[in-house]
Amino acid sequence: MITVLTGASAGIGAAVALELAKREHQLVLVGRTPARLAAVADQVAAATGTAPGTFQADFAVLDDVRRLADELLARYERIDVLVNNAGVMTTRRERTADGHELMMQVNHLAPFLLTNLLFDRLKESSARVVTTSSRAARTGRLDPADLSRDRRRWSGWLQYGDTKQANALFTVALADRGLAATCLHPGVLNTGFAAGTFFMKFLTVVPGMSEPPEAGADRIVHLVTHADGVGHPGRFFVKNVPATVPRTMTDPRLAEALWSASQTACSL
Repeated sequence: MITVLTGASAGIGAAVALELAKREHQLVLVGRTPARLAAVADQVAAATGTAPGTFQADFAVLDDVRRLADELLARYERIDVLVNNAGVMTTRRERTADGHELMMQVNHLAPFLLTNLLFDRLKESSARVVTTSSRAARTGRLDPADLSRDRRRWSGWLQYGDTKQANALFTVALADRGLAATCLHPGVLNTGFAAGTFFMKFLTVVPGMSEPPEAGADRIVHLVTHADGVGHPGRFFVKNVPATVPRTMTDPRLAEALWSASQTACSL
């Protein structure tokens, strides 16, 4: 079972890597920071006796994503699972060299591009695609014509919600195209994610408000390995159960509008 895992160099991704390695998946780890990626690879090798494949890519650079896709296609004749787990949250407005708001690019456009470039290989392999979304998707007010919020009020949490809504809609569109695609809220995890925000500091300090990264990792692993990952295409999961979500996260017309806008943004 060849499993490509992005965002593998820390936090929830590192925990997913260790758990899937124990289940004898042939892991392909993707991360932004070579030293951290190597450290996770060493942990996997120490636990299982088998070294995973490793690929460095910065999702804030779309050419990195294109290079990554080329390398994966050249190396692996099949890909059984793609876990789109890389993500970022920042309260500062930043624009990438590709011209997009940072969170929208890293959280949505980069995995959209990677999945599309791998699409034929994934389809041939009857692959699962699991995307780490968030309950913040419920707050999203995505406008496909204004993905970077250039023409609307911007705040870090508003934009983050839009990107997580995009993850859910992307999952809907992938399922409509025949892939076993699911997404999930991994939980409020004590991983250092969005550590500079008051909201996350509060949640991680108050007892009982957050969970260790292994809890979120178990939920990703569930969709990678359990029949739910195939039996509920297009669905958003919370604690291993398909959740009822707002229409803004399931509307097929909005999903298609986002798909079209994302193709343009990624020059596909």
